[in-house]
Amino acid sequence: MTEVQEEILEGVTLTEQAAERLLQIRTEEDGDYLRASVSSGGCSGMNYNLAWDKELGEFDKVYEYHGVKLAVDLKSLLYLRGMTIDFSTDLLSGGFQFVNPNASRTCGCGTSFSV
Repeated sequence: MTEVQEEILEGVTLTEQAAERLLQIRTEEDGDYLRASVSSGGCSGMNYNLAWDKELGEFDKVYEYHGVKLAVDLKSLLYLRGMTIDFSTDLLSGGFQFVNPNASRTCGCGTSFSV
């Protein structure tokens, strides 16, 4: 297995479409890192969170895709390992999409899941 294949399996991937959209909406005050995390709540038990952050935590894993530095804390990485964040401009189901191989069930809105 190549190093890139191993990183995809153990990390979080950001597609080029998602990175382009994030760079379009980012402001100077937002910070250098896009933080992907999970919190409890939502229809299925856990929510996906995306937010810009100015600082890294001591145990954050950082991935860089298409000019976006993506930070994930170790607790969230347990639930997000192997996930791809994509973006669609589709009129009906457009927006950021989370393709998570760890999710056993996802909500219709696509922002919450259970494992």
